[in-house]
Amino acid sequence: MATELEELIGFLSAPSPPVKKAAVDIVRDSTGSEDGLHSPSNHANTVLPSLSRLLSDDKEVSEPAAEALVNLAQNAGLAAKMVEMGLIKIAMDMLYKPGSSITRLLVMLLVNLTQLDDGISSLLQIGDDKMQGLYVMKLVRSFCRSSETSASHSFITPLQDDPFDHVGSILVNISKKEEGRKMLLDPKRGLLKQIIRQFDSSSLLRKK
Repeated sequence: MATELEELIGFLSAPSPPVKKAAVDIVRDSTGSEDGLHSPSNHANTVLPSLSRLLSDDKEVSEPAAEALVNLAQNAGLAAKMVEMGLIKIAMDMLYKPGSSITRLLVMLLVNLTQLDDGISSLLQIGDDKMQGLYVMKLVRSFCRSSETSASHSFITPLQDDPFDHVGSILVNISKKEEGRKMLLDPKRGLLKQIIRQFDSSSLLRKK
């Protein structure tokens, strides 16, 4: 007989939007505490794919799903499972999907996943000669471009609302791996030159 948690996870795939919304809210809330992080871990093989599928849903569902994944990714074991199931690719695809409304949360998820060596390798796309470095180039471009946009609209859009601010933390994470450092320092890619400009940013988060 299914436990309450198993039933709840099952509701994440419910065809009824209100049921799905209620279920993902409960899962999100349960992952917000230390005890809650352990509850879904025994069902990682079902809860993680279910939550990742919800990232492409409407904001009222995708946002709590992303929040739950960000919380769960603080657990190294669960983060490793996320990397293994290809969540970095899913997050990057969603990040650049037109009209994405969970950009900040996806970036925060990438911050947590790149705490792991395998997560860094996945983001660097090591082993894929044709695509290697594409994700990092996209993130750096967005990091720098959003800074310019925020600066030009600083009286309208507060800098703290910049969804790409946390990309700086991702860059710090990947720089801990030799392949990441080489990529960032590669003069042909010109990434370092773009990043250095952020030292003039008025955002303390970016300067870090």
